[in-house]
Amino acid sequence: MAAEYQEPDWRVIDYQTFCLDERLVDPSTHRPLCIRGPRPDELRRGEYAVFLGAAQTFGRFCQKPYPTLLGERLGLPILNISHGGAGALYFCLMKDALAKYLNEACFVVVQAMSARSEGNSLFESQGVGHYRRRSDGVLIGCDEAYADLLKTHWKWYLRRIVQETRSSWCHSYETLFSLIKVPKILFWFSEREPAYRDDYRNVQRLFSSYPQLVNADMIATIRRMCDDYVACVGPRGLPQTLFDRFSGERIMISDPWTSAPWPENWYYPSPEMHEDAAAALEPVCRRIIRSGRAA
Repeated sequence: MAAEYQEPDWRVIDYQTFCLDERLVDPSTHRPLCIRGPRPDELRRGEYAVFLGAAQTFGRFCQKPYPTLLGERLGLPILNISHGGAGALYFCLMKDALAKYLNEACFVVVQAMSARSEGNSLFESQGVGHYRRRSDGVLIGCDEAYADLLKTHWKWYLRRIVQETRSSWCHSYETLFSLIKVPKILFWFSEREPAYRDDYRNVQRLFSSYPQLVNADMIATIRRMCDDYVACVGPRGLPQTLFDRFSGERIMISDPWTSAPWPENWYYPSPEMHEDAAAALEPVCRRIIRSGRAA
């Protein structure tokens, strides 16, 4: 969805999206993956950093997302390889082409992404925000799929599906982390802490806020597979007023995948939250760089 953000958000931000490598193919569209810019001038082995994530890492409605801010602070070129709605499965599906970029970096930061993009016994997923229903092959959005389940099935059955989904999420992270041979940092970036109670009254309560369906037990399971874990929690700067970068006036943004225009950003991390994220990650990243130079 990186390239898709470019057109509707053009009057707010130029994301400078570019295709890194024609072999790096988006598994949901089967087209070359476009990622957030600016494009680095040069990538030397061990002298750049990679960030994997969803729209929060991409930095929708943000001029300088936390990967860009960190790159500037650390004096490193960066690759912001992110996609709206992505989960770990999304990156696993392109692992052969992705491995070179990951393992020639000095470190990789992996966002704790939503679990609603993971499949289960009812739905097949390509790692983004929609499913293919296994029973009839029909494409269906994640929210719609769970809303239907809440209306038509008992709670015990839905709990089983949620547990399958969460197990699949953990497995995808295990697969992704096994691919990364350089130091890797798991990054929790959200308005909430990981711990929350499941609530089956409606989809919004079941998913909780971003990253949807992810809880403290899941984070405890996968953080053991990483070299470091960093959390940045809080809503500083939300809601964010959107301004036309040409006129300076307030603006409303429409896109094809949300039901109403955006008079302000209330969902994606604000620029202030990205500043907090960069500050939280910086000490760990500097330590990794120092240890690499010492070696």
